[in-house]
Amino acid sequence: MSRRILIAGNWKMNKTSAEGAALVKELKAAIPCCCENGPEVLVCPPFLTIPAAVAEAKDSCIKVGAQNVHWAANGAYTGECSTAMLKDAGCTHVIIGHSERRQYFGETDETVNQRTKAAVAADLVAVVCVGETLEERENGTMKQVIDRQVRVGLADMTAADMEKVVIAYEPVWAIGTGKVATDEQAQEVHAFIREVLADVFGAATAEATRILYGGSMKPGNAAGLLAQKDIDGGLIGGAALKAEDFSAIVKAALA
Repeated sequence: MSRRILIAGNWKMNKTSAEGAALVKELKAAIPCCCENGPEVLVCPPFLTIPAAVAEAKDSCIKVGAQNVHWAANGAYTGECSTAMLKDAGCTHVIIGHSERRQYFGETDETVNQRTKAAVAADLVAVVCVGETLEERENGTMKQVIDRQVRVGLADMTAADMEKVVIAYEPVWAIGTGKVATDEQAQEVHAFIREVLADVFGAATAEATRILYGGSMKPGNAAGLLAQKDIDGGLIGGAALKAEDFSAIVKAALA
């Protein structure tokens, strides 16, 4: 089965509305029309920058998503945004369970599950993040950690629900550190994630689900990573903040 490559940019807490619109404008010029027969392109700005990015991305192939979403439709959840708010702003996707959310804001596998189910129910594509720390990799528990994150994060979901889910594998030890998993290390974990998905949802769903690599993908290593059998794109951090770098990764997916 052919899975369409997804190149997603996570802007994290960067770019004002004006800066975000300018970046999208640069991206439109740098990756014209490549999305029709090539990779799907997504940018995920901070909440307040989303409307400006959506406006600038109009009539282009660039899609806009958010970096988090709450599971409740509304209520006393200070600092959060609902699925309806994201859709009203023009979002099509949302990142859920990023390692920084887990590390700094108390995100758990259980809350990832709640957010993911809410996103899917609202017809948003959920980009669900999983990954191990350096300690977990070195002490031999990497597979157990990722197995738990996948099973708990996607609990009570159906094969039909999974049509709205993308997995992003982010080795936490490689995020923002300049370190990167080798092509072979990344492929090994992606293949394992697909095995877990097959056990939970069946082989067909596992084969159809896209799994992105999210550990410091850059123009210099993108081609090798994207050539791996089970790597279906990238969740890009630092390199997503420069049009030249992000567009180079998109173009690497075309090779």
